[in-house]
Parts: sequence; C-alpha cells; structure tokens
Amino acid sequence: MFLMIGISQGRKDISSDQLVICGQCGQYGRYQVFMTFSQLLLFFIPCFRWGRKYYVQMSCCGTVYELDPAVGEEISRGSGREIRQQDLTLVSGGRTARMIRRCPACGYQTDEDFDFCPKCGERLSRE
Repeated sequence: MFLMIGISQGRKDISSDQLVICGQCGQYGRYQVFMTFSQLLLFFIPCFRWGRKYYVQMSCCGTVYELDPAVGEEISRGSGREIRQQDLTLVSGGRTARMIRRCPACGYQTDEDFDFCPKCGERLSRE
C-alpha cells in the first residue's frame, strides 16, 4: 500500500472593496485582504487547515498589516464588515510617497527624480 501525505502553505485572496487613505504614503488605496494557512494534503487533496492568519495589503504602496482574526473571519464569510485602523497591526511598510520637485522658474511639478526641469532647464527644488 502506498500513501501520499504532505503539508503545504496556502494563500486565499478575499474580496474587499474598501477605499481608504493610506497611513504610510498618504495616497488613496484599497485594502486587499488575504488569508494564509497551513494544510494537510492526502493524495494532493487538501484535508485539514490550521494556523489561519488574515492580512491586509495596501494597493497604493504595498504596506502589509495583520488583521484581527475575528474581523478577518467575518470578512471571509462575506459580511461586508468595514476594516477600522484599530483592527490592523503593521507588519511591513511599503514604498513611501515620492518627493515632489517644483521648478522655481516655470512652476512645473513632478515626482520623477529629475535635477533639472524638463520644460525650461532650471534646477528643480524640493517641496
């Protein structure tokens, strides 16, 4: 008799459409909710899951938060519950908002890493 058993890590994306202003970069973004878990596989068929953790990733800058398990469970059931800031614990910061540079001569603004204005050629200043 031959028995195939394995353990794997999994991720399940959970639909959420809550629009917020990011606390890390200050831009508008959406919460992208997902669940991670470990699972027992029997002949490549998932049989049992454990170690569920819920996370939220910001669509604007990639910042990752751990979500309160009770709130994550409600959202995964499709309750449409709103995620509050006190439900989140920062795990890793994403990229920060870029520094805006402004041309003192013509007023052109850009977040690109230019030293000189592409419109008039003057040195750009930081705001």
